[in-house]
Amino acid sequence: MAVHTPQIERVVKTVPCDVAAQSQAASVSLPEDQAAALYRLMTWLSPSFPVGAFSYSSGIEWAVEAGDIRDAASLSDWLASMLAEGPGFCDGVFLACAHRAARSRSDAALREVAEVAAAFVPSRERQLETSAQGRAFIDIARAAWNCDALEGTIAPCVGSIVYPVAVGLVSAAHAIPLAATMHAFLHALTSNWISAGARLIPLGQTDSQRVLALLEPIVATTGSRALNAALDDAATATFRADLASMRHETQYTRLFRS
Repeated sequence: MAVHTPQIERVVKTVPCDVAAQSQAASVSLPEDQAAALYRLMTWLSPSFPVGAFSYSSGIEWAVEAGDIRDAASLSDWLASMLAEGPGFCDGVFLACAHRAARSRSDAALREVAEVAAAFVPSRERQLETSAQGRAFIDIARAAWNCDALEGTIAPCVGSIVYPVAVGLVSAAHAIPLAATMHAFLHALTSNWISAGARLIPLGQTDSQRVLALLEPIVATTGSRALNAALDDAATATFRADLASMRHETQYTRLFRS
Protein backbone atom coordinates (compact mmCIF):
# COMPACT_ATOMS: atom_id res chain seq x y z
CA MET A 1 0.00 0.00 0.00
CA ALA A 2 2.68 2.53 1.10
CA VAL A 3 0.23 5.42 0.88
CA HIS A 4 1.78 8.84 1.41
CA THR A 5 -0.25 10.52 4.14
CA PRO A 6 0.05 14.33 4.39
CA GLN A 7 -1.73 14.34 7.75
CA ILE A 8 1.21 12.55 9.33
CA GLU A 9 3.73 15.11 8.07
CA ARG A 10 1.68 18.02 9.38
CA VAL A 11 1.62 16.68 12.93
CA VAL A 12 4.09 18.54 15.10
CA LYS A 13 6.96 16.63 16.62
CA THR A 14 5.73 17.15 20.17
CA VAL A 15 2.27 16.36 21.49
CA PRO A 16 0.39 19.32 23.02
CA CYS A 17 0.65 19.14 26.81
CA ASP A 18 -1.93 21.74 27.80
CA VAL A 19 -5.00 19.48 27.78
CA ALA A 20 -5.08 19.10 31.55
CA ALA A 21 -4.37 22.79 32.04
CA GLN A 22 -7.46 23.68 30.05
CA SER A 23 -9.71 21.88 32.50
CA GLN A 24 -10.80 24.11 35.38
CA ALA A 25 -12.46 21.21 37.17
CA ALA A 26 -9.48 18.87 37.33
CA SER A 27 -9.79 18.41 41.08
CA VAL A 28 -13.50 17.51 40.97
CA SER A 29 -14.36 13.82 41.16
CA LEU A 30 -16.12 12.18 38.23
CA PRO A 31 -19.83 11.51 38.67
CA GLU A 32 -20.49 7.88 39.54
CA ASP A 33 -21.92 6.95 36.12
CA GLN A 34 -18.98 8.55 34.26
CA ALA A 35 -16.46 6.85 36.52
CA ALA A 36 -18.14 3.48 35.90
CA ALA A 37 -18.19 4.05 32.13
CA LEU A 38 -14.51 5.02 32.08
CA TYR A 39 -13.55 2.03 34.23
CA ARG A 40 -15.38 -0.41 31.95
CA LEU A 41 -14.03 1.06 28.72
CA MET A 42 -10.48 0.98 30.06
CA THR A 43 -10.97 -2.64 31.08
CA TRP A 44 -12.76 -3.94 27.98
CA LEU A 45 -10.40 -2.27 25.51
CA SER A 46 -7.20 -2.92 27.42
CA PRO A 47 -4.58 -5.23 25.86
CA SER A 48 -5.07 -7.47 28.92
CA PHE A 49 -8.76 -8.09 28.15
CA PRO A 50 -8.75 -11.70 26.92
CA VAL A 51 -10.13 -11.48 23.38
CA GLY A 52 -6.88 -12.67 21.80
CA ALA A 53 -6.14 -9.45 19.88
CA PHE A 54 -2.37 -9.94 20.32
CA SER A 55 -2.42 -12.95 17.99
CA TYR A 56 -3.69 -11.03 14.94
CA SER A 57 -1.91 -8.51 12.71
CA SER A 58 -4.64 -7.64 10.15
CA GLY A 59 -2.25 -8.40 7.29
CA ILE A 60 0.60 -6.30 8.70
CA GLU A 61 2.81 -9.37 8.90
CA TRP A 62 2.64 -9.86 5.13
CA ALA A 63 3.20 -6.11 4.54
CA VAL A 64 6.43 -6.33 6.54
CA GLU A 65 7.48 -9.45 4.64
CA ALA A 66 6.76 -7.73 1.31
CA GLY A 67 8.75 -4.63 2.30
CA ASP A 68 5.77 -2.26 2.34
CA ILE A 69 6.38 -1.61 6.05
CA ARG A 70 10.05 -1.14 6.93
CA ASP A 71 10.27 1.37 9.76
CA ALA A 72 8.24 3.72 11.96
CA ALA A 73 7.49 6.14 9.11
CA SER A 74 6.14 3.49 6.72
CA LEU A 75 4.16 1.90 9.58
CA SER A 76 2.59 5.30 10.33
CA ASP A 77 1.59 5.77 6.68
CA TRP A 78 0.16 2.26 6.43
CA LEU A 79 -1.87 2.57 9.63
CA ALA A 80 -3.09 6.07 8.80
CA SER A 81 -4.60 4.65 5.61
CA MET A 82 -6.08 1.64 7.40
CA LEU A 83 -7.68 3.99 9.91
CA ALA A 84 -9.02 6.69 7.61
CA GLU A 85 -9.84 4.74 4.46
CA GLY A 86 -9.99 1.09 5.51
CA PRO A 87 -11.08 -1.25 8.30
CA GLY A 88 -10.66 1.40 11.01
CA PHE A 89 -13.36 3.64 9.57
CA CYS A 90 -15.64 0.73 8.66
CA ASP A 91 -15.38 -0.85 12.10
CA GLY A 92 -16.21 2.54 13.59
CA VAL A 93 -19.33 2.76 11.43
CA PHE A 94 -20.44 -0.72 12.46
CA LEU A 95 -19.83 0.05 16.13
CA ALA A 96 -21.84 3.29 15.95
CA CYS A 97 -24.75 1.70 14.08
CA ALA A 98 -24.87 -1.24 16.48
CA HIS A 99 -24.78 1.05 19.51
CA ARG A 100 -27.61 3.24 18.18
CA ALA A 101 -29.75 0.26 17.18
CA ALA A 102 -29.28 -1.29 20.61
CA ARG A 103 -30.13 1.92 22.42
CA SER A 104 -33.27 2.37 20.32
CA ARG A 105 -34.16 -1.33 20.79
CA SER A 106 -34.59 -1.88 17.07
CA ASP A 107 -34.21 -5.61 16.47
CA ALA A 108 -34.41 -5.22 12.70
CA ALA A 109 -31.64 -2.62 12.66
CA LEU A 110 -29.46 -4.77 14.93
CA ARG A 111 -29.82 -7.77 12.64
CA GLU A 112 -28.96 -5.67 9.60
CA VAL A 113 -25.84 -4.17 11.18
CA ALA A 114 -24.64 -7.57 12.41
CA GLU A 115 -25.17 -9.19 8.99
CA VAL A 116 -23.52 -6.41 6.99
CA ALA A 117 -20.53 -6.18 9.34
CA ALA A 118 -19.97 -9.95 9.25
CA ALA A 119 -20.12 -10.00 5.44
CA PHE A 120 -17.85 -6.98 4.97
CA VAL A 121 -14.44 -8.44 5.84
CA PRO A 122 -12.27 -9.13 2.77
CA SER A 123 -10.54 -12.42 3.64
CA ARG A 124 -10.90 -15.67 5.54
CA GLU A 125 -8.30 -14.72 8.14
CA ARG A 126 -9.80 -11.31 8.78
CA GLN A 127 -13.17 -13.04 9.22
CA LEU A 128 -11.58 -15.32 11.82
CA GLU A 129 -9.93 -12.34 13.51
CA THR A 130 -13.03 -10.20 13.94
CA SER A 131 -15.51 -13.02 14.63
CA ALA A 132 -13.29 -14.76 17.20
CA GLN A 133 -12.68 -11.49 19.06
CA GLY A 134 -16.37 -10.62 18.88
CA ARG A 135 -17.38 -13.99 20.29
CA ALA A 136 -14.81 -13.74 23.08
CA PHE A 137 -15.90 -10.20 23.94
CA ILE A 138 -19.55 -11.27 24.23
CA ASP A 139 -18.72 -14.38 26.27
CA ILE A 140 -16.57 -12.45 28.76
CA ALA A 141 -19.16 -9.68 29.05
CA ARG A 142 -21.81 -12.25 29.87
CA ALA A 143 -19.59 -13.99 32.42
CA ALA A 144 -18.07 -11.02 34.22
CA TRP A 145 -19.95 -7.87 33.20
CA ASN A 146 -23.53 -9.01 32.75
CA CYS A 147 -26.43 -6.60 33.08
CA ASP A 148 -30.20 -6.75 32.63
CA ALA A 149 -30.16 -5.28 29.12
CA LEU A 150 -27.34 -7.38 27.68
CA GLU A 151 -29.20 -10.57 26.71
CA GLY A 152 -31.99 -8.64 25.03
CA THR A 153 -29.44 -6.64 23.10
CA ILE A 154 -27.56 -9.70 21.85
CA ALA A 155 -30.60 -11.87 21.04
CA PRO A 156 -31.56 -10.29 17.66
CA CYS A 157 -28.07 -11.01 16.24
CA VAL A 158 -28.61 -14.61 15.20
CA GLY A 159 -25.34 -15.09 13.27
CA SER A 160 -21.72 -14.19 13.91
CA ILE A 161 -21.18 -11.03 15.98
CA VAL A 162 -17.96 -9.38 14.81
CA TYR A 163 -15.75 -7.43 17.18
CA PRO A 164 -16.88 -3.80 16.57
CA VAL A 165 -20.54 -4.86 16.72
CA ALA A 166 -19.90 -6.73 19.97
CA VAL A 167 -18.28 -3.64 21.51
CA GLY A 168 -21.19 -1.49 20.34
CA LEU A 169 -23.81 -3.87 21.77
CA VAL A 170 -22.16 -4.33 25.15
CA SER A 171 -21.38 -0.63 25.65
CA ALA A 172 -24.97 0.27 24.72
CA ALA A 173 -26.35 -2.30 27.16
CA HIS A 174 -24.28 -0.66 29.90
CA ALA A 175 -25.42 2.83 28.82
CA ILE A 176 -21.86 3.94 28.02
CA PRO A 177 -21.85 6.99 25.70
CA LEU A 178 -21.16 6.24 22.06
CA ALA A 179 -18.52 8.93 21.47
CA ALA A 180 -16.34 7.70 24.34
CA THR A 181 -16.75 4.10 23.21
CA MET A 182 -15.76 5.02 19.65
CA HIS A 183 -12.57 6.80 20.67
CA ALA A 184 -11.54 4.04 23.07
CA PHE A 185 -12.19 1.36 20.45
CA LEU A 186 -10.17 3.06 17.72
CA HIS A 187 -7.34 3.73 20.17
CA ALA A 188 -7.27 0.03 21.12
CA LEU A 189 -7.37 -1.03 17.46
CA THR A 190 -4.49 1.29 16.58
CA SER A 191 -2.45 0.20 19.59
CA ASN A 192 -2.82 -3.45 18.63
CA TRP A 193 -1.71 -2.75 15.05
CA ILE A 194 1.32 -0.85 16.34
CA SER A 195 2.14 -3.70 18.72
CA ALA A 196 2.12 -6.13 15.80
CA GLY A 197 4.35 -3.83 13.76
CA ALA A 198 6.73 -3.37 16.69
CA ARG A 199 7.26 -7.11 16.96
CA LEU A 200 7.65 -7.65 13.23
CA ILE A 201 9.85 -4.77 11.99
CA PRO A 202 10.98 -4.61 14.87
CA LEU A 203 10.51 -1.24 16.59
CA GLY A 204 11.54 -0.10 20.03
CA GLN A 205 9.05 1.06 22.63
CA THR A 206 9.86 4.74 22.10
CA ASP A 207 9.33 4.57 18.33
CA SER A 208 6.08 2.68 18.91
CA GLN A 209 4.83 5.49 21.13
CA ARG A 210 5.90 8.08 18.56
CA VAL A 211 3.76 6.31 15.96
CA LEU A 212 0.80 6.24 18.37
CA ALA A 213 1.24 9.96 19.07
CA LEU A 214 1.41 10.77 15.35
CA LEU A 215 -1.80 8.85 14.70
CA GLU A 216 -3.77 10.66 17.42
CA PRO A 217 -5.40 13.21 15.04
CA ILE A 218 -6.19 10.46 12.51
CA VAL A 219 -7.93 8.44 15.22
CA ALA A 220 -9.93 11.50 16.31
CA THR A 221 -10.94 12.44 12.76
CA THR A 222 -11.86 8.87 11.84
CA GLY A 223 -13.97 8.55 14.97
CA SER A 224 -15.83 11.77 14.18
CA ARG A 225 -16.50 10.63 10.60
CA ALA A 226 -17.76 7.25 11.78
CA LEU A 227 -20.06 8.86 14.35
CA ASN A 228 -21.69 10.90 11.60
CA ALA A 229 -21.91 8.09 9.04
CA ALA A 230 -24.75 5.77 8.10
CA LEU A 231 -24.39 2.04 7.51
CA ASP A 232 -24.34 2.62 3.74
CA ASP A 233 -21.29 4.87 4.14
CA ALA A 234 -19.05 1.96 5.11
CA ALA A 235 -16.48 1.58 2.31
CA THR A 236 -12.75 1.01 1.95
CA ALA A 237 -10.01 2.08 -0.47
CA THR A 238 -7.08 0.20 1.09
CA PHE A 239 -6.73 -2.50 -1.55
CA ARG A 240 -3.11 -3.26 -0.70
CA ALA A 241 -4.08 -3.96 2.91
CA ASP A 242 -6.91 -6.22 1.73
CA LEU A 243 -4.47 -8.11 -0.49
CA ALA A 244 -2.07 -8.37 2.45
CA SER A 245 -4.72 -10.11 4.54
CA MET A 246 -5.30 -12.58 1.68
CA ARG A 247 -1.63 -13.20 0.95
CA HIS A 248 -0.97 -13.86 4.63
CA GLU A 249 -3.00 -17.08 4.38
CA THR A 250 -0.18 -18.68 2.36
CA GLN A 251 2.78 -16.86 3.90
CA TYR A 252 5.51 -19.40 4.67
CA THR A 253 6.63 -18.21 8.10
CA ARG A 254 4.03 -16.62 10.34
CA LEU A 255 3.87 -15.30 13.90
CA PHE A 256 0.27 -14.11 13.69
CA ARG A 257 -3.05 -15.68 12.75
CA SER A 258 -3.91 -12.92 10.27
